[in-house]
Amino acid sequence: MTVMNKVAHAARGLGLAAIMLTAAATGPMAQDAKVITMRLSTASFNDAQHEWMKRFAVAIEKNTNGRIKPELFPASQLGSIPRQIEGTQQGSIQAWLGPPEFLVGVDRRFEVLSAPGLFQNDKEAFKVFDDTAFNKAFLDIATNKGLVGAALFYTGPAAYNMRVPTHHLADLKGRKIRVLASQFQTEPLRRLGATGVPMTLGDVLPALQQGTIDGTYGAVSVYNALKFYDAAKYMVETRHAYFYSVTMLSKRWYDGLPTDLQDQIMTTSKQVASEVLPWSLQFLEQSRAAWTANGGEMVTLPEAESKELKEKLASVGDDIVKDKPDMKPMWDMLVAISKR
Repeated sequence: MTVMNKVAHAARGLGLAAIMLTAAATGPMAQDAKVITMRLSTASFNDAQHEWMKRFAVAIEKNTNGRIKPELFPASQLGSIPRQIEGTQQGSIQAWLGPPEFLVGVDRRFEVLSAPGLFQNDKEAFKVFDDTAFNKAFLDIATNKGLVGAALFYTGPAAYNMRVPTHHLADLKGRKIRVLASQFQTEPLRRLGATGVPMTLGDVLPALQQGTIDGTYGAVSVYNALKFYDAAKYMVETRHAYFYSVTMLSKRWYDGLPTDLQDQIMTTSKQVASEVLPWSLQFLEQSRAAWTANGGEMVTLPEAESKELKEKLASVGDDIVKDKPDMKPMWDMLVAISKR
């Protein structure tokens, strides 16, 4: 074989090798191995939701050997909460975290966890996590609306954060208080002589500063992280209800993932939800201390008034659900959990 023939033969060999490498790089295994971006969005910052995102980002990148690359967008960087939810349904955002009550427009069953009177303390509120059937049913509510539930975790006990002095139950009468878009939150205020004003989180602080609203309903950990103590210093922890957050995945995005990555996302999501619970409890204590250190006031209602509050609100859940048969199975599951 001449030198030229040897060169030509070698070239043909190299060409074949290149074709084989290209085929391998574009085959099914390579498609599975490509880096997949996962954008996670939430409205809050430096709270349990943000902590969940940060922990999940580290864990999922490790557990998938870098095949999933998370990008975190807290503090409503990707728009208002309704826009974040819509983006998740459409697939431009891969995961949204927030209170499930913001999903009422998707399906009103998401608001059942807002019901007052179900649990008497934090420990009782945690019983929700021990019921596998309820967790599955709750997280699967919106699968036909473009959302796949991945995790449910704890935020904290209910509180009214007020800009006006509030030390007694009667001080709430006549007040306008921001709530989530849930009848389980507006009805209790109606029974207390106040008005619930649904409003997205980004609009709350300006509304407090301008006096458009008198207070806001939520957890101290959220409002301390957002430094609301300058605009509304009175934090009245009533503990008549408890707050949770959910992680909802884009179904369009999730369905396009390889099965092993789907499994890993679900497993990691629930592991992180368990891991973030003790952090959340410690963070709540730190938030209460920080609130007072920054000039805020932590208010506890007198025992008789706390009892009166719970008595007035005890029937809210049953009264709402009796006219909504689609909510009853989910509600019955939750009531059964509360009685165990």
